[in-house]
Amino acid sequence: MALVNEHFLKLASSYLFVDVAKRVNAFRVSHSKTRVVNLGIGDVTMPLCQAVTEAMHQAVDDLAHAESFRGYGPERGYDFLREAIVKNDFLGRGIRMDVSEIFVNDGAKSDTGNFQELLRWDNSVGMTDPVYPVYIDSNAMIGRAGLCKDGQWTGVTYFPCTAENGFVPQVPDRRVDMIYLCYPNNPTGTVLTREQLRQWVNYALRNDALILFDAAYEAYIRSDDIPHSIYEIKGARRCAVEFRSFSKTAGFTGVRCGYTVVPREVTAVTLDGLQRIALNQLWSRRQATKFNGTSYVAQRAAEAVYTAEGRRQVGETIDYYMGNAALMREKLTAMGFSVYGGEHAPYLWVKTPGGESSWRFFDELLYGAGVVCTPGVGFGPSGEGYFRLSAFARREDCAEAMQRMKEFLKGEKVKR
Repeated sequence: MALVNEHFLKLASSYLFVDVAKRVNAFRVSHSKTRVVNLGIGDVTMPLCQAVTEAMHQAVDDLAHAESFRGYGPERGYDFLREAIVKNDFLGRGIRMDVSEIFVNDGAKSDTGNFQELLRWDNSVGMTDPVYPVYIDSNAMIGRAGLCKDGQWTGVTYFPCTAENGFVPQVPDRRVDMIYLCYPNNPTGTVLTREQLRQWVNYALRNDALILFDAAYEAYIRSDDIPHSIYEIKGARRCAVEFRSFSKTAGFTGVRCGYTVVPREVTAVTLDGLQRIALNQLWSRRQATKFNGTSYVAQRAAEAVYTAEGRRQVGETIDYYMGNAALMREKLTAMGFSVYGGEHAPYLWVKTPGGESSWRFFDELLYGAGVVCTPGVGFGPSGEGYFRLSAFARREDCAEAMQRMKEFLKGEKVKR
């Protein structure tokens, strides 16, 4: 008799964005004449840039000829992409990095969810709150998160990020073995300064902890004072793994490509305390068994992001999305909302009016204005009373959503 992994039964019946989609679909059925403006899920809307598509066309042509055909690719990724990553994302910022420490994947979500497999189920785990749901769910699947009671997991140490502490998580006063940090942050859109991030690195070194650092939105940082990589902090190579993605940087949500950095110095100890095991070797072994590799076409597309034309074109798209964020920040602030984020990230974190619950305001905004947001409580207990808006929309849709919200708040009939 096959026995089920009962840790899966502890999860919510569906993923946050599946719940959002169900409610939106139900609204569309009963309001078929209303055009919904979706600022909820963080999917991109701008097309791939020309440098990328030209590289993809060339890669397809490569596969059409015997002399340039590629079959199974290396699990770590092709050297041409890994070398471009090292040169442009790290060496250009003065960060020492080797090609052997780069693992190309099909997007940051996969590796942020899977990397925890390398660590025992009984490691203690801490996360910023609110947080990207994949961190919690993947740890719950292995049994590390405990039980979910009243919206909180008993085995998780939460680092609340609220308006009261400026959305800066406080370093804990006790040991935590695994720490998840995401900056620029999803969902709050906020960032950590160099000194604030240094405190976390120092904590990890003192406590022999591992930081799992999600830098998927680093390309949206507008200030030179904000670190783009945790490896800009001295000592981070000994205590941190970093996840990156081309999904939001270059619009690869449909192409699928990203990468994970596992420095050779990062280790974990055996239960008897006698051996330190290099996680780079373990992750390589895991990927060789459980990952098919990223397609040749996707990797050639990613390589093109680092060309002069690719960087310029991708930068223009990022500027467009950040223009959306600036527009929404201005309009929402004028409406009286308390707005956070949107300055170094493509997300705005907004306080619900009158202290309403996140899901209630979600429904009111959907049915009253035809605008989709993401309820903040879906990202964790500290997200209650907030909602997230994505800047990954067309400019005209962002403007229309702001106008609809303005009319909705005034009690006027919304034009839609």
